[in-house]
Amino acid sequence: MEVEKTVKRNKIKTDIILKNFWRDSNHFADLFNAAFFHGKQVLNPCDLMEVDTDVSSIVKFNGHAENVQKVLDVVKKTAYGVDFVIWGLENQCKIHYAMPLRTMLGDAFSYLKEYTEITARNKHKKDFSSSDEFLSGLKKTDRLHPVISLCVYYGEDEWDGPLSLTDMLCIPEHLTPLVSDYKMNLIQIRNSDSLIFHNNEVHTVFDLSRLIYNKEFDKIQSTYMNQKFDTELSLVIGTITNTKSFINHALQSDSEGGSINMCRAFEEWQEECIQKGIATGITQGEIIGTLKTYKKCSFSKEETLKNIITDFSLSEEDARNYMEKYW
Repeated sequence: MEVEKTVKRNKIKTDIILKNFWRDSNHFADLFNAAFFHGKQVLNPCDLMEVDTDVSSIVKFNGHAENVQKVLDVVKKTAYGVDFVIWGLENQCKIHYAMPLRTMLGDAFSYLKEYTEITARNKHKKDFSSSDEFLSGLKKTDRLHPVISLCVYYGEDEWDGPLSLTDMLCIPEHLTPLVSDYKMNLIQIRNSDSLIFHNNEVHTVFDLSRLIYNKEFDKIQSTYMNQKFDTELSLVIGTITNTKSFINHALQSDSEGGSINMCRAFEEWQEECIQKGIATGITQGEIIGTLKTYKKCSFSKEETLKNIITDFSLSEEDARNYMEKYW
């Protein structure tokens, strides 16, 4: 894929771009408020603290010990007096059919990490009040803190993977009530239109990516055509949607120290779509959308006529008919 060549050529790593975007506490809080609280401002960016994403641990069982490595994408902590809650984010660009298991392990290792820290502190203080406390390393009053994880799926295809641990299991019906389940929290960029965002950059990432996937040219033109994006925002959207023009314009803008006027980037993206459409069959909507893009970008009628004849292999008569109806 051409965009992948562009990304590799410029040493761009999708996971790093997404991690950097969500490490911003304003972005992170808005995402979690939209996913869990219907847009209510429950998480305050000022209350978020970044914590170590490495929850790797040593798992010991029946005399056997094994190192298990697990690194989460972004982890934040909110304090409530002396207590706190851990919020973990996993970025997923492709469908993963073991994602509930991965989520469960990530949460379990987060709990295990805190458990290990508490037991080490207790053993150092040597203030156990019973042999039972000494055996577990936990005092009767010790408590772990909640871990709440969210997986964001950025792919164009609808998620058809499991959403819970039991979705991954083959369970005889009479045993189903006995099996402990583990649910994963998932949001998809593909069908995120019901989410309520307050941060403009987060809203733009979800809204524009979804419109690009749906090829809603008219709405993109009316909403975003004359906006200017900074490099980070364009790179995030470009890498999520595999849009080469967004990435190229972002890199060029970054080297020149300016923002991106999206008019040219959208025009090039539509040209990408057209080239794909020639091989797969183009629609009238794509022709109309391209006409409106050229008009929005101040192309003359004659320039536009020549371009759509070339772009869509139209006869001059058909091209003029489109111009009369939709210009």
